[in-house]
Amino acid sequence: MCDQHCSAGTEPSPFSISRRGLLAGGAAFLAAGTALPVGAPAWAQEGGAAAPNAISGDEALQRLLDGNARYVANQPVQKDFSAGRAARARAQYPFAAILGCADSRVAPELLFDQGPGDLFVVRVAGNFLNNDGLASLEYGAQFLNTPLIMVLGHSNCGAIDAAIKVLKDGVKLPGHLPGLVNSLKPAVEAAKAKGGANLLADATVENVRRNVRLLVTGDPVVSGLVKQGKVKVVGGVYDLATGRVTLV
Repeated sequence: MCDQHCSAGTEPSPFSISRRGLLAGGAAFLAAGTALPVGAPAWAQEGGAAAPNAISGDEALQRLLDGNARYVANQPVQKDFSAGRAARARAQYPFAAILGCADSRVAPELLFDQGPGDLFVVRVAGNFLNNDGLASLEYGAQFLNTPLIMVLGHSNCGAIDAAIKVLKDGVKLPGHLPGLVNSLKPAVEAAKAKGGANLLADATVENVRRNVRLLVTGDPVVSGLVKQGKVKVVGGVYDLATGRVTLV
């Protein structure tokens, strides 16, 4: 999804919004007294207790993996989704953000056995970063203090399969789909260069790793929080058949 900021011979950047403008806008919201979670968190009004998501990225990751293990074993603990509804109306404290695919079979709250308010989820077909998704993840990290971001791909991804067909067979797609495919092409090309036996599976992993790198190294908000040790970024792939998430 190249824009006016791309230069000849370089990989297209998925980001065209102004980082300075985004941060300035966030500061303006706070200065104006807009009801952002960091303004007057409910937990701070209740004896100064630590926020529910005031944990490390490693702890947050373990919580996700433990929840996935329960899901795989069909032993979920999240059953009463009305519990805590009144508290959630006051504020949210997600302990992990998920950049996932829009695929209807991939529901992060279910596959990680988490309840409402636990996960800050951004979904787009092919689980790649675009401007809006990046801004959402920045919001979660900067203002909701979410300590973990996981880029979550999945097996048999239709969006990545479409990108493969476009590259290999010259398939023409309608509407805005070519723009989506362009964001996935770098991962397909990287997987193809490695010559593996399963291009779809390999491209899925490469796509996850590429977007983890973009978050860790390319974006000043999230990458800055990563350098400060406040945010951890990881990648995983969800297997539709087994329900298991494998870190990559």
